[in-house]
Amino acid sequence: MKNILKIQFLAILAFTISLQAQEKAVPVFKDGEAQIVEAFNDKSKWIRHDLWVETTFDSDGDGRMDRVHVDVTRPAQTETDGLKLPIVYESSPYYAGVASGGSELFWNVKHELGEKVPNPVHVEVQRRGERPIISNSQISTWVPRGYIVVHSSSPGTGLSDGAPTVGGKNESLAPKAVIDWLNGRAKGYKEREGNEEVKAFWSTGKVGMTGTSYNGTIPLAAATTGVDGLEAIIPVAPNTSYYHYYRSNGLVRSPGGYLGEDIDVLYDFIHSGKEENRARNNKLIRDTEMANGMDRISGDYNDFWAGRDYLNQMQPMKAALLMSHGFNDWNVMPEHSYRIYKKATEMGLPTQIFYHQNGHGGPPPIKMMNRWFTYYLHGVENNVQEDAKAWIVREDDKMDEPTAYKAYPNPEAKDVTFYLSGNAPQAGILSTDKNTAKGKETFVDNYSFSAESLAKADYTNHRLLYVTPILKEDVHISGISTITIKAASSKVAVNLSVYLVSLPWNEGRRAKITDNIITRGWADLQNYQSLTKSAPLKVGKFYEMTFELQPDDQIIKKGQQIGLMIFSSDSEYTLLPKPGTELTVDLAGTKITIPVVGGEAAFKKSVE
Repeated sequence: MKNILKIQFLAILAFTISLQAQEKAVPVFKDGEAQIVEAFNDKSKWIRHDLWVETTFDSDGDGRMDRVHVDVTRPAQTETDGLKLPIVYESSPYYAGVASGGSELFWNVKHELGEKVPNPVHVEVQRRGERPIISNSQISTWVPRGYIVVHSSSPGTGLSDGAPTVGGKNESLAPKAVIDWLNGRAKGYKEREGNEEVKAFWSTGKVGMTGTSYNGTIPLAAATTGVDGLEAIIPVAPNTSYYHYYRSNGLVRSPGGYLGEDIDVLYDFIHSGKEENRARNNKLIRDTEMANGMDRISGDYNDFWAGRDYLNQMQPMKAALLMSHGFNDWNVMPEHSYRIYKKATEMGLPTQIFYHQNGHGGPPPIKMMNRWFTYYLHGVENNVQEDAKAWIVREDDKMDEPTAYKAYPNPEAKDVTFYLSGNAPQAGILSTDKNTAKGKETFVDNYSFSAESLAKADYTNHRLLYVTPILKEDVHISGISTITIKAASSKVAVNLSVYLVSLPWNEGRRAKITDNIITRGWADLQNYQSLTKSAPLKVGKFYEMTFELQPDDQIIKKGQQIGLMIFSSDSEYTLLPKPGTELTVDLAGTKITIPVVGGEAAFKKSVE
């Protein structure tokens, strides 16, 4: 009898063990997407810990390799069941707090171009946060779906060693080191100064990175190292070139909403690292490297800026790229994503781009991100590589309902050249008839008039405006508009601002962000020949310069007019010299090409 009971007990035990083994939680996939798994969804059972990963650089000069602070959030099953999972990784300089203050932290912009002015006030960041949590971003989205989420503070911020360099090489090598650690190629330590090692035994080695703004720049920075294990990135509104962020075609031009910001201001803003290292970091990075390289006098592109332009570093990149950006992001402007997407496509990398019509930020729909990570991190076949290459949220649609296109720009878009016929100080004509482009027109710079007020004015001598006939059909613009302008200045240096606008200006309460501004661009006429070498203008001499406006994809509704507005100082973006500079435009030497879906035939049909 005892033997029978013993046999029955062992059978029940074996069945129970077998059942438990069968019931071990694993990622679940449906329709090509990772699903929320209830066993992973209990936050109280998540394992959260932190560590330091040793890098290959010493950017704070203390004689030892910098260590970056890392936190990990993972399902309990990675500890109890031996479950290995892929990683969603976000890195940032912002996690431990940023500087506080007002306009004194920014450069004074009320001065002549090329004039030297006092530096802004420097401020100390009060670090915040408590171990082991660096950030809670991403975890509620990805941990329940069968991923581990990792964060790190970038060099010289939070509890990470090193110096912030704002686009310097250490900001690429730091996330590379973390990815190396996740693949067993770098060392992790339990404490900042200690020697007790931490292994990422729960990692499959497959890593995807994402984040917005600066947090979206770092995935690209990591990808340019070509690090093995970084399979896919989803940068959202990334800054891909600090020159393009703080300059525009040779012009000192602030990011929207931050008039007077420059790279040294951003350095101060994020410098939350070890207090005893800050003075040395300030001296070497901010007060030497940045002060000598940023050049607010000429605004020229130089080696300093070239070293902070990720387009120049893309050759080793192999990660699959899903970009996201807003066409009306006037902080980190839409060119930042397009230039990288274009190059990655030319390199043959897997690429998709998601554009919406709003401002800064805005990730792709979770469905797109899920499919991207499911294929590239979990290795589940879902044909994501066969999806449309471009997704654009149309003007009246929801963010999670983008329209699919074969590519961006729209393959059916063709450049249409428009010429200017004058009627200053009222609006002239913008048409495809080259024979109408005659004469010269002059306006007077005055920053006290905003771009909006200039576009709405029926009569003003502070801008030139040229408009198409009223559209009888919608016109779809897709791509990059390019202006060639021939102009002379009454000063040796002058701001040049160019807007494409949709008129009449909609001031209603329900006006959308797409109703008025189509696209815009800025330039320094002193750089008419070269982005790397400017020269003072000769007063009264005409110079010809060609430059691009920001990428766009927008449908201009029938009943509107497309307007080209040329003015000088832009009160929200440029330096603001004393009013009174005269700028004369030679209409015969000035034209703009606009990419219209359907080309010139479609545009002519819309106005006939």
